[in-house]
Amino acid sequence: MFKITKKEVLTPVTKLIEVEAPLIAAKCLPGQFVSLIIDEKGERIPLTIADFNKEKGLLTIVFQEVGVTTIRLGLLKENDSIKDLIGPLGKPFPKEKYGNIISISGGVGIAPMFPIIRILKEEENKITSIVGARSKELLFWEDKISRLSSETYITTDDGTKGRKGLVTDVLKELIQNKTKVDIVIAIGPVIMMREVSKITKVEGIKTIVSLNPIMVDGTGMCGACRVTVNGETKFTCVDGPDFDGFLVDYDELMKRQRIYLEEEKRALDKIIGEGK
Repeated sequence: MFKITKKEVLTPVTKLIEVEAPLIAAKCLPGQFVSLIIDEKGERIPLTIADFNKEKGLLTIVFQEVGVTTIRLGLLKENDSIKDLIGPLGKPFPKEKYGNIISISGGVGIAPMFPIIRILKEEENKITSIVGARSKELLFWEDKISRLSSETYITTDDGTKGRKGLVTDVLKELIQNKTKVDIVIAIGPVIMMREVSKITKVEGIKTIVSLNPIMVDGTGMCGACRVTVNGETKFTCVDGPDFDGFLVDYDELMKRQRIYLEEEKRALDKIIGEGK
């Protein structure tokens, strides 16, 4: 059992939990994730590690309540426990000197971006950050991202904070203004990462995206998280989650993410009906 030592509400649909997991915390690196089961009746889901404290043995997990399991996870309180937690899984993000970096975070993708740009800042990279959400109430951690960035741009779909529009609008402007860019890192909704990659491909700017497809065991055995990259099948849990943004088959990925929409809706309707 893994004890929840802290819980925080970041937005109406986004929550943070801090979990005691010393063996995992001792080995995890930015860009990796964990897989958890709430209790003996639960399903296994992957969640990105948003931060970690190796000395205290703590993991910080940020998640959005979008389905039955994440809603149930959001109902847990401090001092409650999670039955199973395995990790760290996936390949860590390479800690290198890239030069001028544009980091683009959308929605809950803000959380996994934070530890990545923190290690890249340590390598003396110059980081320009673009952070986007549908509205002001869905934004979080802008201050943490800003502290690591030379410049930070905030966008919201409805214009309630920052500039009205999409993260890609800012990216286009930066490129048009001849901003020197050596690499773009994008984490967020698949459609956002696809559009970012379309723009950077035209300009020949190296782009890394972090994928989060349907996943079951998280160890490369079940094959549920397969994605097509450069015409080859890759398993996100062991080959990723980070891939060359130019090579990902986003259309296939989005189709696979929609496979269980009806089942997910029925399960969600049931749990709402039961008041759980």
